[in-house]
Amino acid sequence: MITAIVLIKTSVDRIPEIAESIAALDSVSEVFSVTGTYDLIAMVRVKAHEDLAEIIPGSISKIPGVEGTDTHVAFRTYSQHDLEAAFALGLDS
Repeated sequence: MITAIVLIKTSVDRIPEIAESIAALDSVSEVFSVTGTYDLIAMVRVKAHEDLAEIIPGSISKIPGVEGTDTHVAFRTYSQHDLEAAFALGLDS
């Protein structure tokens, strides 16, 4: 499974509708409305790298009101559970 974090610039007055359109796409697991340089962040999960081309430039970028994207492909995923295990030193008092 390949995870991509897609930072999305949108028309500010259409953020809710654009977020809902992106969230409705099959490979998108979550969409967050955020502060900062970008308006939305979408979590995209696909089986192969080639699938990213279909979902990001092929679908997300074509949604009316999407002005641009910046995509980051994850190397590894760490959950809170994994982080707790990784940082546990086993130093019981």
